[in-house]
Amino acid sequence: MTLRLGVNIDHVATIRNARGETYPEPTRAAELALAAGADGITAHLREDRRHISDRDIDELSDLCRKRGKPLNLEMAVTEEMLGIALKHRPHAACLVPERREEVTTEGGLDVIKGHNSIGPTVAALRDAGSRVSLFIEADPAQIEMSHKLGAQVVELHTGAFCDAMRAGETDRSAAILQRLKDGAALAHNLGLEVHAGHGIDYATVKPVAAIPQVMELNIGHFLIGEAIFVGLAEAMRRMRVLMDEARA
Repeated sequence: MTLRLGVNIDHVATIRNARGETYPEPTRAAELALAAGADGITAHLREDRRHISDRDIDELSDLCRKRGKPLNLEMAVTEEMLGIALKHRPHAACLVPERREEVTTEGGLDVIKGHNSIGPTVAALRDAGSRVSLFIEADPAQIEMSHKLGAQVVELHTGAFCDAMRAGETDRSAAILQRLKDGAALAHNLGLEVHAGHGIDYATVKPVAAIPQVMELNIGHFLIGEAIFVGLAEAMRRMRVLMDEARA
């Protein structure tokens, strides 16, 4: 199957918010991404609203429905975020860990430690018709608990692999990649769909894209950064070429 590309447009909002302006507009970036062949749009509505805003989610929900493309709403496991998700009923809801002091998401969601709150959230989202994904490390216990809690998808955190590969840490990157491969195989065997994301760029995408059980990559920061120089459509085109080459 063709590997899907979900484009995260959070950092268009980061640029907008740096000056307190109304532009650049995340919805316009989403339109451009979809026109360039994105299979879906990802946006993370953080509790502190540091980038994506509630209005953005309103507009992105409308856009994706009109275009017939999925919106993947990344969200913390809180009552506020659950209420917003239940209002919009996005195609997919990806539960992620969130700390206000972090620069970006650091590591995967601990579904074992947080099962008492994650389980009811998964159930409520599924009842509302959203496809539930859990952003986790490629750890067998976390994958098995994700399945037990009723998630339909796991998104494997690739940040540590990408960091090690870019740093030239060959042994470490190889070990982490093997965990990703083993985790993807386990999740697939349990009936979970497998996605992957975080930290992926042109230099690191191929080993992840080559994992046969991975059905979707969600990539944001790098594509938005590269778009400054070459435009979003061209940044996506090259990423898609690398993904397809790895898959072949």
